Amino acid sequence: MKLLKLVPENTNIHFLKWRVPFYIVSVILIAASWALVLTQGLNYGVDFAGGQEIRVAFTQEQEAPVAELREQVGALGYGDPVIQRFGAPNEVSIRTKLPPEAEGNPGMAESISNQIVAALRANHPDVRVDGIDTVSGKVSGEFRNKAVYALLAAMAATALYIWVRFEWQFGVGALFALFHDVSLTLGMFALFQLEFSLQIIAAILAIIGYSLNDTIVVYDRIRENLKKYRRMPIVELLDLSVNETLARTVMTSLTLLIALIPLLFFGPESLFGLTAAIVLGIFVGTYSSIYMAAPILIWLKVSTDSFVPKESDMDRQERLARERGGV
Repeated sequence: MKLLKLVPENTNIHFLKWRVPFYIVSVILIAASWALVLTQGLNYGVDFAGGQEIRVAFTQEQEAPVAELREQVGALGYGDPVIQRFGAPNEVSIRTKLPPEAEGNPGMAESISNQIVAALRANHPDVRVDGIDTVSGKVSGEFRNKAVYALLAAMAATALYIWVRFEWQFGVGALFALFHDVSLTLGMFALFQLEFSLQIIAAILAIIGYSLNDTIVVYDRIRENLKKYRRMPIVELLDLSVNETLARTVMTSLTLLIALIPLLFFGPESLFGLTAAIVLGIFVGTYSSIYMAAPILIWLKVSTDSFVPKESDMDRQERLARERGGV
């Protein structure tokens, strides 16, 4: 019985033939992602925005009256609430800002949540409270700063590691690929206004790890082939390296997607953002390893003699002396 092979052994796809169009598309997507982040912003959860989140369900109704809830809660004087469906159509999360005097005052925060719940139950006695989370503005600001530092540190450590293991050109290529992956993930959250919380930071760090692993596999094969095929043109050598690692890349990505896609469609609402980020990260991470990390080596002047040791003047003199002595 023959083993199933998703990628034939003699695969010879000319990936780098389309490197310029794909790079242009990727740069446009990166620019569009950051434009969305800067214009629409991210839909911060309570972790990052601060304030209070109350999750409620209307047990006797098929659908939560979002417009009515927005008017009722807004009339309490705590600013415009952010009300979103959370799980089933009759479940919502209500986020409100806390007044400055509630900073560091748990009693006042609890009083505000009791007022909101009482206002909801006045017109909807069937309301069930599923959870209340409160985060102060100071703590949420610390969370945001630490999250940014974690992402920057992960990307910098990745680039440094690849720089030390390979050459500086490889470090630049890996860093650009990671920047591409993170940018597109942030763009998706800005476009669809999915809740951006600490869970999503964990997902982005997982994406960085996956993309790095995929990139290292490709780079390791490129380095081996640079030493093996000294006279092969660099474009053909990169295509060869990508094709040789393609079976591993496809199997790894497919295995992860088989586990994640059912969770994306049938899992709990609380994990939707986390799962969506990782699923997107698998696609863009695989894409960036092939079309971002590999082609940039051409423009950074990596060639087939990049890993050939340079002959010093002393070594050259010794070699010439040995050659004369042997004549």
